[in-house]
Amino acid sequence: MCLPLSSSSFSLYGTNGFCTEASRKPVLGEKSSEQDSREKDEDQGDSSPAANEGHFQFKELYENPWTIPNYLCMARIVLSPVLGYLIMEQYFHVSLGLFVLAGATDLLDGYIARNWPNQKSALGSALDPLADKILISVLYVSLTYAQLIPAPLTALIISRDIALIAAVFYVRYKTVPPPVTLSKFFNPCYTTARLKPTLISKVNTAVQLFLVAASLAAPVFHYTDSVLLQSLWYITALTTAVSGYSYYHYGKKTVEVLNSTK
Repeated sequence: MCLPLSSSSFSLYGTNGFCTEASRKPVLGEKSSEQDSREKDEDQGDSSPAANEGHFQFKELYENPWTIPNYLCMARIVLSPVLGYLIMEQYFHVSLGLFVLAGATDLLDGYIARNWPNQKSALGSALDPLADKILISVLYVSLTYAQLIPAPLTALIISRDIALIAAVFYVRYKTVPPPVTLSKFFNPCYTTARLKPTLISKVNTAVQLFLVAASLAAPVFHYTDSVLLQSLWYITALTTAVSGYSYYHYGKKTVEVLNSTK
């Protein structure tokens, strides 16, 4: 069941799994019959441009957000604080195993979304990188606390992720059909935009996760002072900075607006 809006209710209909408007309060002057509604639309089409002023730039578009990949992303988010606690308590063997499990969910949700079209969603395009960023941020903070990753690197990664999350919220705000309300803004059934990560961003995520795996394994296999591990710190810092710049450089090319009427 989809989340309700403040003035309308929505439900899942049919076999396509899309959220559709179940009921809507009538507005003043609205015709009740379908035929009258069509006539009204034709009259509006013939009206002058001045009469069309104030029309919304974005239409209301709905989809089913309750897909298997999205559930896997949410499981990864829930698992993040558990991993962080285990690392800070220095349960590195268990942490390494749970991290492998989290990585498996990341691979699985991507595989399902690519191979089953009805499991792909605009929400997933934002939820998947968001889950990665939450997981990575928690892991880097906890690994810094355990003195396995330097604090400046963690600060760089978290600063970049905060900037990207803020950009996602800004895009969401600008593409939700007005009037923008909290219930509409956070309703996952409202489809507004799909994020398109850059190639260097994908590489950076892989490098960051590899560093986490190597850092978690370091106390288990006794190579915490390895020069190769320390070299990986600098490589991760470089890819993080370059990926952050790539989003600034490509700007709007990294966002696909789905509900634009133009």
